[in-house]
Amino acid sequence: MPEPMQVEVVSADKVIWSGESTNVIAKTTDGEIGILPGHAPVLAVLQPSAVVIFCEDGRKREVVAVDGGFVSVSQGRVSILSEYARLADEVSVAEAERELAEAQQHLDSGDGSEDDRKHVQRATAQLRAAQKRQ
Repeated sequence: MPEPMQVEVVSADKVIWSGESTNVIAKTTDGEIGILPGHAPVLAVLQPSAVVIFCEDGRKREVVAVDGGFVSVSQGRVSILSEYARLADEVSVAEAERELAEAQQHLDSGDGSEDDRKHVQRATAQLRAAQKRQ
């Protein structure tokens, strides 16, 4: 069996999660990508979504909301780089639904600014992550 991969999820201001993994699933602009140990090098653009990281022991998984960014695979390392990332354990489905509704309402009633659009993407990613974590 191949050695597990070293995975890091990094936001703009800190490392969100770091550890070993046997499988990472992320949504890119070209569709979902599954990354297993020994995966060929790749650099892809992430969609706002939930990244699922299967931990080395196979019994635990981490789910992380990202608002876009990049996934890089090289030499047994997977890097998830996103301006915003949050562990699904830190948010409830109800909280995420409430934040998404507020963000969407603000976007709909505003001028459609980039900040409003990003807020909707982040709230959507948090909701997806919280739902996957259940």
